[in-house]
Amino acid sequence: MKTFVNVIGAGLAGTESAYQLAKRGIPVKLYEMKKIKKNDVQSSDCFAELVCSNSLRSDDIQNAAGLMKEELRKLGSLVIAAADKYRVPAGSALAVDREMFSKHITDIIRNHPLIEVIESEYKQINHDEYTIIATGPLTSDALMDDIKTFLGEDTLYFYDAIAPIVEFDSINMDIAYFKSRYDKGSADYINCPMTKEQYEDWYNEVISAKTVPIKDYEMKVFEGCMPFEEMAKRGPQTLTFGPMKPVGLEKEKGKRPFAVVQLRQDNIAKSLYNIVGFQTHLTFSEQKRVIRMIPGLENANIVRYGIMHRNSFINAPHSINRFYQSKKNPKLFFAGQFSGVEGYVESIGSGMIAGINMARLIRNMPLFELSTYTALGSQSYYISSAEEKYFQPMNTNFGIFPEIDEKHKKNERKSLYAVRSLKAIEDMIGSGLLD
Repeated sequence: MKTFVNVIGAGLAGTESAYQLAKRGIPVKLYEMKKIKKNDVQSSDCFAELVCSNSLRSDDIQNAAGLMKEELRKLGSLVIAAADKYRVPAGSALAVDREMFSKHITDIIRNHPLIEVIESEYKQINHDEYTIIATGPLTSDALMDDIKTFLGEDTLYFYDAIAPIVEFDSINMDIAYFKSRYDKGSADYINCPMTKEQYEDWYNEVISAKTVPIKDYEMKVFEGCMPFEEMAKRGPQTLTFGPMKPVGLEKEKGKRPFAVVQLRQDNIAKSLYNIVGFQTHLTFSEQKRVIRMIPGLENANIVRYGIMHRNSFINAPHSINRFYQSKKNPKLFFAGQFSGVEGYVESIGSGMIAGINMARLIRNMPLFELSTYTALGSQSYYISSAEEKYFQPMNTNFGIFPEIDEKHKKNERKSLYAVRSLKAIEDMIGSGLLD
């Protein structure tokens, strides 16, 4: 029988890994348990479900996340191609229609002749089989226990939160208005303005609103996805300098609101909008109450409430190398948020690297090491070489790139990072290392 690879989990990383393997002629058994057992944030049976946001962040190559997406495009990413196909307006960000995006990826994966989808919970690693663990931050308890036994340590974790989504038809557009900040690009965001008095009344209700109790003894809130009520408790101005910043969002010239709540298009039909930066773990009744206090959202129909959930991940520098390969078992790879990366784009990137390197391992080829000049390479270097004791997932950023050697002006730096990165990618493609 031809050698096959188990890929555990059909999220962003798992589908990308499976596709990269199949593309190189390696049969895949893709395990996904959603149809029989969903976790706390899943709602769809489709693969590559986006649960925290429909946005893959900036598409500008002078932003590290945008640069990583361009690298992935050049390397033939299934997931980024789907995102480009089903993108929705979001200014300079790449946002997608969740349902169409996931359905497209699901159809490709299910119909691929070298990918067998197994609708079952994968509970225990077979260490004699080639396997990629891409189960995401809400890995099932049974598999989590097996991984802990294998690694000889507890996984690390933090808490994450997702924002509510409302129906467009329930937004009062007599008060709310379309506008992009400083009128840059098209007016893709809906803005709900607040006066100082309105904000202060609303703020006092938010900081006293009832939240869902946290079950675990210790809570590590990830700063990049902090619940808005937690931000509010840091001080009255925290939100107005954060997700509710009014600068550049005047409806009429010279009349700046005191605070602004923004909503971003969530599907191609423009029927659903995500409340930007409003990740939350308020109770559902409290969410409804405080959201309906926002001018323009007084009759908002909330189709998905925000929730908070535990995100688990391995101690990457202790457990894996730059190839996303286990240090204890070379046949085992980790990918996605469970591997210690943070973010949708970063998960896709880890899935690609794990899939390509697993294919090379099976074909007795040397594993490829992405240049740290690239966003993908700097990410894999960071998670495999950070200090174990203090390791935390982190979004890609230019701070983990090697410095630019040549003399340059500060405002040229991001452009130089991008040029250097894309040249490194082109060189690797030309060398055949990624075949």
